[in-house]
Amino acid sequence: MFSNAIKIATLQGFDIRIDPSWGLIAALITWSLSTQFFPMVYPGASGSVYFTLALLAMLGFFASLILHEMSHSVVARRYGVEIKGITLFIFGGVAELGSEPKTAASEFWIAIAGPLMSFALAFGFWLLAQAGGWLAPEMALNHVFGYLALINLVLAVFNLAPAFPLDGGRIFRAYLWSRSRDLLQATATATRISSYLAYALIIFGLIGLFSGNPVASLWQVLIGVFVLTAAKGTYAQQLQAAAFKGKTVAAMMTRDTVTVAPDISLQQLADGVMLEERKSFVPVVLGDVLLGYADTGLLSQTRREDWAATHAGDVYVPADKDNTVGPEMPAAELMAKISATGRRKFLVAEERQLLGVVTLADLTGYLAVLQEIRLPGRKAE
Repeated sequence: MFSNAIKIATLQGFDIRIDPSWGLIAALITWSLSTQFFPMVYPGASGSVYFTLALLAMLGFFASLILHEMSHSVVARRYGVEIKGITLFIFGGVAELGSEPKTAASEFWIAIAGPLMSFALAFGFWLLAQAGGWLAPEMALNHVFGYLALINLVLAVFNLAPAFPLDGGRIFRAYLWSRSRDLLQATATATRISSYLAYALIIFGLIGLFSGNPVASLWQVLIGVFVLTAAKGTYAQQLQAAAFKGKTVAAMMTRDTVTVAPDISLQQLADGVMLEERKSFVPVVLGDVLLGYADTGLLSQTRREDWAATHAGDVYVPADKDNTVGPEMPAAELMAKISATGRRKFLVAEERQLLGVVTLADLTGYLAVLQEIRLPGRKAE
C-alpha cells in the first residue's frame, strides 16, 4: 500500500515507517502553528521561538499518532492478528493489518484501542498544561501541551466517526457483525454508511471552496475522497475473501480454450484465431504438450509485413512459473499474484498438459455476480 514509505524505527516488534506524503502535512502543521496558532496564544515572542514551539508540537503530534497506532497493533497482536507495520502518511497514521480479525469482539477491541489511547494522551497533556500553568504560568511550553491535548482530543473524536477506515467505522462494523454473524453483510452495510458520510464531506467541502475558506474546504474534500475510496476498498477485499474462500483455480478457469499449433503463421493467428474467436491470449501446444502462449503483444512486436512468414513457434512465450499456474492453486493466491505482478492472464497446466486458461476477468466476473447476489437490500430479479 505504501511502497515508498521509509522505515525509521522498530518499537515493540513493529516497524514504524513514514510515507513521503507525511512530509507535506508535517510542514503544513509546523507552518500554521508558527505563523497563526502560537502568535495568537503567546503574543510578543520572536519568530524563532514560534518556530521552535511549532516544531515541538508537530513532533508531539507525530509521537501521538504513533502511540495511537501502536495501541491498535498491540491489541491486534494479542488477538493473533498479523500487523505488517505502522505507517504515517498524509491523512495521519495506519496500522497495516495482515489479516482481518477473527471475531466481532476482537474487531471492536482492536478498533477502540486507538481512540482510548488518544483520549488518555489528551488528558495527560491537559494535566501537564494545567500543572505548568500553576507552577510556571509564563512558560511557553504550556501552550505546546495545550495544543497536544486539543489535537489528541480531536483525533479521538474524529476517529470515532462511523466511516472506514476510521476506527469508528470498524467499531460500527463489529456491532453489525455481532448482530448478523455475517462479516460480509456487516462490511457492506458499514461501507454504505461510510460512503454517505464521505459524499457529505465532499459536497460540503465543495460548497466551502466558494465560501471563502478554500484550504479547509479542500482538505475536507480530500478526506471525503480518501474515506470513500478506503471504504469501497475494504468491502472489495472482504468480498474477495468471502468469494474465494475454498475456491481453486480449477473452479475459475476456462477449460475449453482455443489453442494453436506452433506451425501456424502470425497472419493466420491474427485473422483466423484472434479476430475470429475474439481471443487476445492463445496457448501454443504441440500435440498434448503445452509449449507456451502467443498474444497480441507478440504481434505488435513483429512487423506486419513479416506476419505471413513468421510462425507462432518462432516467437511464442514459453510456459514457465511466471505465466503458468496449477489447478489446485487457491483463487485468493492467484489474485494476490495478479496484484503483485500485474499479469492478467495465466496458463493452467499440470506436467506440461494444458488444462485451461484463467484470467483476471474470470475472477472479477465471479466477484461481480457474488456482489449482485449478496448486496444488502437488492431483490432478486
